[in-house]
Amino acid sequence: MQNRIAYITLGCKLNYAETATWQRALEKAGYNTVPWSKGADIFLVNTCAVTEHSEKKGRNIIRKLHRLSPDAKIYVTGCYAQLRRAEIEALEGVVAVFGANEKAEIVSHITNSDDSHCEGCGRYFGAFSVGERTRAFLKVQDGCDYKCNYCTVPYARGDSRNESIAAIVSKAEEIAQHGIKEVVLTGVNIGDFGKSNGEDFFDLLKALAKVEGIERYRISSIEPNLLRKEIIDFLASERKFMPHFHIPLQAGSDQILKAMGRRYNTADFREKIAYLRKSFAQIRGGEQELFIGIDIIAGFPGESDALFEQSLAFLEEIQPAFLHIFPYSKRPGTPAATYPSQVQDSVKTQRVAKLEELCRRLHKDFCLKHIGQKTKVLFESKEKDGMMSGFSENYIKIVLPYDEEKIGEICEITIASNNLGII
Repeated sequence: MQNRIAYITLGCKLNYAETATWQRALEKAGYNTVPWSKGADIFLVNTCAVTEHSEKKGRNIIRKLHRLSPDAKIYVTGCYAQLRRAEIEALEGVVAVFGANEKAEIVSHITNSDDSHCEGCGRYFGAFSVGERTRAFLKVQDGCDYKCNYCTVPYARGDSRNESIAAIVSKAEEIAQHGIKEVVLTGVNIGDFGKSNGEDFFDLLKALAKVEGIERYRISSIEPNLLRKEIIDFLASERKFMPHFHIPLQAGSDQILKAMGRRYNTADFREKIAYLRKSFAQIRGGEQELFIGIDIIAGFPGESDALFEQSLAFLEEIQPAFLHIFPYSKRPGTPAATYPSQVQDSVKTQRVAKLEELCRRLHKDFCLKHIGQKTKVLFESKEKDGMMSGFSENYIKIVLPYDEEKIGEICEITIASNNLGII
């Protein structure tokens, strides 16, 4: 039996949670995990398609794997697989491609068994990762119904769907049994949880808060229009949820937000950020400032220099702690790909550079204002140059000399200039 299998995961943390779930099932079925760089009998590639570069990266890795192990069977899934099935099937070495609704079949297909071992059923594939000793990624939702004018994710991931609160709580309990203290909730549009079965994201949060053994939760990303005030107040009052939010903005110009098809304007976003800060300050006091990370797209069609400056000014006004910056990528099949006034790549590059400089300044300022404060840090297992790192509750990176006894433990430290690992 040729059972050496290697996993390659591209893209988001949701993909990593899914890959980890297939790996657990295949190891249970007798398959041996090996590093892909050493060659394998089987490769399972979980791809991304958020940008043109992401698709190109997927194609290149498949070709590289075939050159490395010409006789290996290559299985491909993920967003690129859903959008470009025929293109991938034509690549040498590829024996099967699995789309968004076929992920629960992957293990049974590889093992040639009726028993998939997988933690998913029907169109929804439940998943979580427990590979690290410190943090797990728990999938709570898949798909998106929003269909923003620049985005292929709804076509790649399908409509919004989820499994039950009871099933997700069961997975959280299993994660806790591994001794993992922090869970990151992942999905495509997690605030839309419950749309497919009549449950609600707020009820999911309340149920997860009761799981024993899990000490910290983070929400990977949530749309501002779905972050209701009752949810914010609960998250502020429930200490298991960290003062750390990742909220997509995409543009600081109402004209561009409307062209994108987003479901809010800058006034709505400003109000939501203000309410977040007010609620956490009132309920938790001034112990730690709320970390807010924001997604922003540079060079959307029709974004003039003046409109880009509006975005910069808006970001300066709301003062996020971090920016996740993406140059606009024209995606075939989306309305924005046909818009006039496409922005030149050279201009996008210049705007990304300006946003990166703003991000460095905002993030540095956020970290430095916490010097002298006590915080609790969960240290991770990775060692680099004799040092270890971890994150505070509000996502400040702390670096200290490696101490094996502290790995996977939540330790109270005082933030100092010499232990800040500013990203």
